[in-house]
Amino acid sequence: MPTDELLDVAIVGGGLAGLIHLHYARRAGLRARLFERADGVGGLWRELPAWQDIQIRPLDWTVGDLPVAGPLQPQILANIEQWVARFGLADGITLGCPVRHARHEGGAWVLELPWGKVRARHLVAATGAHNVPVIPPARRQGAQVRELHSSALRDPAEVAGREVVVVGGGASAFDLLELCLEHGARRIVWVYRSLRWFTPTRKPKAVAGSVRPLARQQAEGVPVEQQNAAADAELRGRYRAFGIEALLPGRPVDLRRDQVFPGRAGLLAGLARVERCPGTVQGIEGREVLLSDDRRLGADLLLWGTGYRMDLGWLEDPRLAAIDSAAALAARCGCVMRSLDAPDLYLPGVLLDGFGAISWNYAIIARTVMSHVRGQARLDLEPTGHRLNHLDVVAHLAARDPASFGGADARAWCREAGLGTPDDRPYALP
Repeated sequence: MPTDELLDVAIVGGGLAGLIHLHYARRAGLRARLFERADGVGGLWRELPAWQDIQIRPLDWTVGDLPVAGPLQPQILANIEQWVARFGLADGITLGCPVRHARHEGGAWVLELPWGKVRARHLVAATGAHNVPVIPPARRQGAQVRELHSSALRDPAEVAGREVVVVGGGASAFDLLELCLEHGARRIVWVYRSLRWFTPTRKPKAVAGSVRPLARQQAEGVPVEQQNAAADAELRGRYRAFGIEALLPGRPVDLRRDQVFPGRAGLLAGLARVERCPGTVQGIEGREVLLSDDRRLGADLLLWGTGYRMDLGWLEDPRLAAIDSAAALAARCGCVMRSLDAPDLYLPGVLLDGFGAISWNYAIIARTVMSHVRGQARLDLEPTGHRLNHLDVVAHLAARDPASFGGADARAWCREAGLGTPDDRPYALP
């Protein structure tokens, strides 16, 4: 690729968001190229263990005529790869090409690559919000307890017959606890500093994680305060019905800030076998895990279900490089994903901690980004101050990008999408 060419759009990251942005850039007739550090597309889904799965229904993950065979990592990776084949994107992707640095100078973005520099008028930072596994600091002295982050547990059978400590209060920890029950851990201890809202259910995640009930409320114009009140009442009722009031978070549900994930039927059925220890891990000495209340737990295996942080260190602007979470990123964006700190920079990873049909939401914002690049949309720099979920994204962008939404006002478009899409079909490709 010649280094003297000025691209309209450079895209960094070959996961789902990056591929969708490349598709819409090409559909808009823009000169665009995607740069991916790995030797294949898929982003984090290329690296995760095969047991990892999505938090929503497969029908809410996929979009249009790109079917997904199921919720597990190999199936999700195959679905992401379909974007390349379905839309002929391969010739616009450079693999094995980490972006070492990116800075805005002279009215354009300059990307430093292993073989030279590339310039682009606009930059999509599609490297995601889940880049670096988080393992909280803890002192270690003669530690003999094996430690694994959830992303590094390749074979769940490793927990069989062992004393396992699981750390974390969110979705990853719930997955690990259920795996421990399923694969016969001898002892399971759950350590958590705080708990997040989840939906107690006896249904599999692939059924329980539907975005359609929220979509119907949004399409009908139910105010978010009313959505919050209904969700809070329903969830508290479910916690009571399952007899797990001890797991209630210490604050009401706020869908603008909380990501409510589906509960795990196997975990809830076997919860009596799990020893619960509110607190944090302070250290590991020999074969013992030391907690913040001075308790000591004998353990063979320590599983960190403590999530990920964002890594934007390749962006030279220190304000951007310091951002380490989707929530912090959202506070530094206007119009959902437009950076307040640097010109002509778009950060779709802000959606990852929200609630919605992820591929469809990425497609909605990618289409509007490219409309803005062409001068047909107006992405202002007004921060929203809170997370936008699912059809909230549509309503926000429709007012700023009427061309992409066929001239329909936001309410009409949301009603058609939210009420006109049958529950047994994916959302149509925008």
